[in-house]
Amino acid sequence: MNYLLGAFKPACNVSITFSDGKNRKQVPMKKENGQTALVPLFQSQETLSGKVCIEPYQGKKVEHNGVKVELLGQIEMYFDRGNFYDFTSLVRELDVPGDIYERKTYPFEFPTVEMPYDTYNGVNVRLRYVLKVTVTRGYSGSIVEYQEFMVRNYAPPPPINNSIKVSSDGFLLYKNRDRNYGSFPFKKKNPNSTCFILSV
Repeated sequence: MNYLLGAFKPACNVSITFSDGKNRKQVPMKKENGQTALVPLFQSQETLSGKVCIEPYQGKKVEHNGVKVELLGQIEMYFDRGNFYDFTSLVRELDVPGDIYERKTYPFEFPTVEMPYDTYNGVNVRLRYVLKVTVTRGYSGSIVEYQEFMVRNYAPPPPINNSIKVSSDGFLLYKNRDRNYGSFPFKKKNPNSTCFILSV
């Protein structure tokens, strides 16, 4: 019985690490099982690089038909769980078919990646970014490992409009339809303008 259970265990351990993982900001992300984990934070146009490590378990070798890493941006609707729409998909082939007998490390890089949307986890929809490593195998079944990360794009603040002057000396500030700004006493109201009464 133990022999049968061992036959279905993966033949190796796959890990994904980012090059700047120790220095990059980590933010909490809620997983599907309800637990919270810290994941690295990125912005659009950043370069994602790191290493994929494949380590066979003792006494085992990994026969494979190729190793690849994918950077995916995915949207999942909760009424259709498990089916993802990929809006970003980049692939790097890491290894040709062969055998792995001992620990092997593969570097990867995705330069200046366009990640236009922020990571989002709502009631009806989820938007996520993930690195997916696939060790393609035949009848034994492929080995897949995921590493999620978060994306936050910070827009610059809007420009300050210095043409609007506010005073508190008993005048009205008005904005004309042609976007000219000015002030006038209470007695001279313009019907074509928006008025704001200022008080001290």
